[in-house]
Amino acid sequence: MNGPILVLVDHHAGAVAGTAHELLTIARAVGDGAAPAVVWLGDGAPAALDDLGAYGVGTVYVPALDGLDPRVAAVAADAVAAVVAASGAQALLFASTYDNKELAAHLAVALGTGAVVDGTGLERRADGALVISKTVFSATWTTQCVVPAGVPLIGLKPHSGESAPAASPTAPVVEAVPVTFGPGARAVRVVERTEHHTAGGRPDLTEARAVVVGGRGTEGDFTPVEDLADALGAGVGATRVATDEGWIDHSAQIGQTGVTIAPRLYIGAGVSGAIHHRAGMQASEVIVAVNTDADAPIFEFADLGIVGDLTEVLPQAAAEIRRLKAAE
Repeated sequence: MNGPILVLVDHHAGAVAGTAHELLTIARAVGDGAAPAVVWLGDGAPAALDDLGAYGVGTVYVPALDGLDPRVAAVAADAVAAVVAASGAQALLFASTYDNKELAAHLAVALGTGAVVDGTGLERRADGALVISKTVFSATWTTQCVVPAGVPLIGLKPHSGESAPAASPTAPVVEAVPVTFGPGARAVRVVERTEHHTAGGRPDLTEARAVVVGGRGTEGDFTPVEDLADALGAGVGATRVATDEGWIDHSAQIGQTGVTIAPRLYIGAGVSGAIHHRAGMQASEVIVAVNTDADAPIFEFADLGIVGDLTEVLPQAAAEIRRLKAAE
């Protein structure tokens, strides 16, 4: 257990993702004072050294990809496995995204170890074991998980911890790592990839610190929902009925058959709180509900409930938020 805590850094256009900052902060907290190390898949690592150094990173491992696409899970798994071996890592942390979960499955098989995904917290036990907190059963129970053997693969949801720069910045060292790719990695060729961009530059649902969600009560008009989201700098989500009705794209669906989120703030407008939607959002830190039905199930687990018309409540909230921001 003397190796570093290794963090898989997600990056976009050379910029380090905010989730990586959170993971590096957590890695420092559970690493017994040792500097965390990172895996950087793809190009652009030199340009990110100052950013990574601000979060206390010691070594940046860049696996040699031999022209292969790291967005293919088998390619990424071989590359990360090589870094785990070269670094002697005691654990690997990664953001619990769809792509990274697929990577973790490949990696767990390759390393003969266990993977825990969708974690909401991480701490080190007195005996040195890393304990992952995870909500289950529609976020009604909180469990604690430990990988008893091998290198633990730990996927944490966005906002599982606050990001904070290190007290003393470091000067990370870049180390290239040779990789031997298996036939599975070489069997796939990416011929096209289309990036999905959220409307109006809003944050991605899985990474947004605040999310405003519209349900059946919007009656198809998401204007108040989007206006409040823009005032907050929040993401826009929806219930299944809203997406099934075609009021908003299916990519915005939150719930058991959609996206799972855990923002600092969730605002549900015209959302009843059915169990399949609750499964995708109950891990939110603060839940606010606006509904004309005082008996709506969402009021049973909301931190703040407002019985009122969303077309009146949301515009007032958006106007007040903008007023307060302008006064700052």
